[in-house]
Amino acid sequence: VLREWPHSYAGFFADTEAFLMKNAKVKLCLQASPMNGDLLLEDCNPESDFQDWSWQGDSLMNHGTQSCLSMVGANRVQTSLCNSAGYTSWDCSNSLLSPLGSSQGYLVANRKGVALNSVGGLKAQWQDVADRSVCEEKAEQDRYFTAALASTHVYGHTAGNMTLALGIGQEELEELLWFFRREDPSTWNYSVLALSFVALILGLLLLAINIVRNRKRKIHMYREAVQTTQQAELEAKQALMPVQEYSPAELQKQEPVLQDQRSGEVVVQWKDGTVTSLYTE
Repeated sequence: VLREWPHSYAGFFADTEAFLMKNAKVKLCLQASPMNGDLLLEDCNPESDFQDWSWQGDSLMNHGTQSCLSMVGANRVQTSLCNSAGYTSWDCSNSLLSPLGSSQGYLVANRKGVALNSVGGLKAQWQDVADRSVCEEKAEQDRYFTAALASTHVYGHTAGNMTLALGIGQEELEELLWFFRREDPSTWNYSVLALSFVALILGLLLLAINIVRNRKRKIHMYREAVQTTQQAELEAKQALMPVQEYSPAELQKQEPVLQDQRSGEVVVQWKDGTVTSLYTE
């Protein structure tokens, strides 16, 4: 029984690929009912979990209901809990499905759905979407199981040597190794998502601070340029003011002198401001 196998094997079967069970005669797929465990034949829909089946050892489990294909009564078939009393194992014989250890017939399609019947033929053949028999799916799973079992034997030999080297118990070492081989990246993915969100917020904050600082720096440079221009204009005005104040006064002082001069006369202006004629009459 699957629930009695080691944890490593159970995890292996839990990861097996799901497939549809399409009847070769009616071209409809086996679908489990989520209400009462009945089995229906519906149009094939790969998106429906209630049409997804997978081999769990010798059992056929439906992924939608998480229940197994089981035999009820003489020829009735439905789904039931995989660890219940009605749990049924299935065997493949000439690409036909039949209850393991029973001679009640094969799983066939009929008008009401599915049932057990001793008559074979196309109605008793179940295929996946690639028209490959579900028995081939089981054979492929068995090959993977054999490879995993061989790998486990190699792992056991290596683990024994590691136990001697590390000084820990065999069971503790196996628990640690299987813990790190579960390949469950959920915690890592959530951590990376949280770090990405923090990095995004930090980047936006730094961008806002940079924009504010650039704006302040431009405003400061503009004010310095305005102050420099105003100071240069003020200095130019102050340099021109003595000339403007001096020129009218000088002109007023010189006007009487120029008016007293006669043609051909040479005058001299002395340091004390006295103006005399160079040559007297």
